[in-house]
Amino acid sequence: MKRILIIGGSGSWGQELVRQLLAQEKDAMIAIYSRGEHRQVEMARHFSDPRLHYIIGDVRDRDRLSLAMRGMDVVFHLAALKHVPVCERNPDEAIKTNILGTLNAVEAALANEVSRYIFVSTDKAVDPINSYGVSKSMAEKTVISANLRSSATTFVCIRGGNVLGTQGSVVPLFKEQLLRANEITVTDLSMTRYLMRLQEAIALLFAATNEAQGGEIFVMKMPSIKIQMLVDVMTRRLGNKDTRIRTIGRRPGEKVHEVLVSRQESERTFEHGDYFVVLPSMDIREVYSKWNSRTFLSQEYNSADNRFLTASELETLLAEDGWLNTVPVRDLDGLSREELIEFFKKEGWR
Repeated sequence: MKRILIIGGSGSWGQELVRQLLAQEKDAMIAIYSRGEHRQVEMARHFSDPRLHYIIGDVRDRDRLSLAMRGMDVVFHLAALKHVPVCERNPDEAIKTNILGTLNAVEAALANEVSRYIFVSTDKAVDPINSYGVSKSMAEKTVISANLRSSATTFVCIRGGNVLGTQGSVVPLFKEQLLRANEITVTDLSMTRYLMRLQEAIALLFAATNEAQGGEIFVMKMPSIKIQMLVDVMTRRLGNKDTRIRTIGRRPGEKVHEVLVSRQESERTFEHGDYFVVLPSMDIREVYSKWNSRTFLSQEYNSADNRFLTASELETLLAEDGWLNTVPVRDLDGLSREELIEFFKKEGWR
């Protein structure tokens, strides 16, 4: 029986990963490790599957992590403080969770000789300019360097861009603002962002699990969107002629365009099907021997110099995933109209 641990498994990514694992792994034990008891209870009611087990714990607790990893074959590390403004205001907390928490998980994986450890990173880790990005960049390096410490565990990272409709992302906020306040607040209409569906993000997790030699960073190829176009599409479908669009200015640490592979990394990055593979800067001979016949990129991979979704494609994507209907967003329906207007100012597009 395969034994799988998902750290931070009660969030958006974790629940989609569980959904796909339950469909693929008929004989498996899947443990959800997270600190939120309420979300775990909700998740248990939703899935109601005997293959699932729940463990309350924090990545800041190394002993608890080590106990949770006993006998595990595969570990998916999804837990993080991930909101840019929150991490910018609380960099010490970002360090504790995103850097030290990752170190704790890596140490626990090494101690328990887990077979595969897959860490989820972000485009913000590339050429980072905010606390969140810096902390995830350091976490990446912690995970990749662990391959030098053990031959028993394969450590690998994946990088994704913005995932449509996940907790704290801009699309649910825009939707609720339009439905209840008939306005949208944006930081900068000239911004571009990567965008992918959650199902596609989980496919990258499986690709890294199956193909990694150890030390790679797998990067999903994904289209870009223009924030101006997103505003136009959602306003046309959910707003009216009186809809107000307020530009409030970029927040500290916020980029106009995102990068998934930096110029420096491009010299050791190659295309492989639906994703890129970034090889480590350190000498991990096994990984280079596996991929040594590949042709490396010649430039960075960023959201401005990329294929953009057309307005029609974006509208279809939003409609298919339910973001253009009038059903309230569950995580935001407790906010008043005034609270909703102010919420985006503080949180924004992460």
